[in-house]
Amino acid sequence: MSLIDTILSPLDLKKIPRAELPVLADELRRIIVDVVSKTGGHLASSLGAVELTIALHYVFDAPRDKIVWDVGHQSYAHKLLTGRKDLFHTLRQYQGLSGFTRRAESPYDAFSTGHSSTSISASLGIACAKRLLSDPAKVIAVIGDGSLTAGLAYEGLNQAGDIHKDLIVILNDNEMSINHNVGALSSFLSRKFSAKMLQDLRKEFGEFLKSLPKFGGDIYQLLKRSEDSFKTFITPGMLFEAFSFEYFGPINGHNLNHLIDILNNIKMLKEPVLLHVSTVKGKGYPPAEKNPVHFHGVGCFEVETGVSNGKKSPIPSYTEAFGNAMVHLAKKNRKLIAVTAAMPEGTGLVPFSEAYPDRFFDVGIAEQHGVTFAAGMATEGLKPVVAIYSTFLQRAYDQILHDVCLESLPVVFAIDRGGIVGEDGATHHGLFDFSYLRSLPNMVVMAPRDENELCAMLTTAVAYPGPVALRYPRGAGWGAAIDYDAPALPIGKGDVLKEGADVLVLAIGRTVGEALIAHDLLSREGISACIVNARFVKPLDSKLICSLARKIPRIVTVEENVLQGGFGGAVLECLSDHMISGCRVIRLGIPDIFVEHGAQRILRSKYGIDAQAIAGAAHRIMAESGLSRSKTADAA
Repeated sequence: MSLIDTILSPLDLKKIPRAELPVLADELRRIIVDVVSKTGGHLASSLGAVELTIALHYVFDAPRDKIVWDVGHQSYAHKLLTGRKDLFHTLRQYQGLSGFTRRAESPYDAFSTGHSSTSISASLGIACAKRLLSDPAKVIAVIGDGSLTAGLAYEGLNQAGDIHKDLIVILNDNEMSINHNVGALSSFLSRKFSAKMLQDLRKEFGEFLKSLPKFGGDIYQLLKRSEDSFKTFITPGMLFEAFSFEYFGPINGHNLNHLIDILNNIKMLKEPVLLHVSTVKGKGYPPAEKNPVHFHGVGCFEVETGVSNGKKSPIPSYTEAFGNAMVHLAKKNRKLIAVTAAMPEGTGLVPFSEAYPDRFFDVGIAEQHGVTFAAGMATEGLKPVVAIYSTFLQRAYDQILHDVCLESLPVVFAIDRGGIVGEDGATHHGLFDFSYLRSLPNMVVMAPRDENELCAMLTTAVAYPGPVALRYPRGAGWGAAIDYDAPALPIGKGDVLKEGADVLVLAIGRTVGEALIAHDLLSREGISACIVNARFVKPLDSKLICSLARKIPRIVTVEENVLQGGFGGAVLECLSDHMISGCRVIRLGIPDIFVEHGAQRILRSKYGIDAQAIAGAAHRIMAESGLSRSKTADAA
């Protein structure tokens, strides 16, 4: 029997002799690689944290002691050791295990995660609550070096050092977030790699001093007593001790004996402690070690080779179309700037960064800073395009409002992963951007029907003299031929794609394609649907919408966004403001919930925003109106 088969909880883990723990680490890695090769997921980060996970559960007493994993995408070994081994094959699948930590999934998941840099603040809150409740349990935050580029982490460190509560922070340092880290902090942390050189130099210099006659030994002892302050000055400890943390490390994060020993030691301390561990992202699986960026978030692949076993679509993704359009526009516009937050590959900006490195800025996991940084560039006449996933742009709402929209600065927000994203679930779906952006004065909000319209909208956004949000989905486009030289679109103008008399379907973004499929389904049943590509959530084409609503008072709106404050709500406001009465409106979109993880196709069907749901809504609205087939169809 394998060791992992004997473990139903961390209590079983503690029964395993230390000498056998490396075998357990190998077993965990094999399981993780095997399952992720079938489900996709965050492989490299979880492989790098295997020994650290074993050591934490070996030393501490979860769930009484609370372990908070920053982001949570490195928690696969944690799931396997905390009673979820038999369900692990359902990872990231619909109604299966989450790819992140979820409090509702297990009592061992102390905090629900998905976005970076929250662990220290959350852990400090838990620690303070425990002290108020006279609970002596330990609280441990595990945070990656990439997450330390976000300001929230320092806000947590600052308060923790100030109120001096019992808290352990473990810095899992693999020199990466998703891509390689950027910024001065990354350079500072990487000083640990000079540690061996410094040890060798210290040893040689010590031997030299002790060889000196008379005073050599005394000088050596004096310098040895000063060693701690010298080491702190030249290593990352200086930074964390400035926050009043006791600093230990850096240590090898794959040496289980060393990890367990030092965790047992710092477990006794009653003050803020930071343990700095050095790990290898992708550890134990050569393809992931060689290419940790690719294996950070990976689809299905062949275990033996690491090569993807999925067929690459011949149709370019929206992300690829955006990246190519950026390069094309930059050739003609020297003021065009690209800004991203630790996601050059994910946002399609690698070609831009290679072609125009001086006009490309990766600000790290610091969306708030990135937006205000872009605003500053815009005040000097440049045209920054801020490319960030929809779910991550939520973190910069205040900066969008105050630093961009207030002065109507010409910043373009290229919002990738808008709508249903898929297997990463609630923390990663981009289902709120229409709602949180359309209420902002001076902001233009638009969404393309396909990859070609995306490029036309990017041209439109770059030409516009104020803030623009351009939102597009994850995945392949519809196969439209792309014209990178397409002219700018008129702001606030929709497009009638199909004429009809029975039902008016107002669609936005990706749902336009679904509406066109629904049109064909309905036409076979004798129902004539007018399909409108709204293009703009703000400003709405109120003239077009109102003129059509007067003729066709049976309206279906469809969007891949929450209904509250979304596109359908904007249409209702438009009809009310223009006193268009007598209309029956069915709004299709996401209800007032957080959407779970699962394949995009499954979730779009479940929440009624695909072609079948649009056709079904058309049938309902016709039935409610006492109609079933168009007069044109009856006459035929």
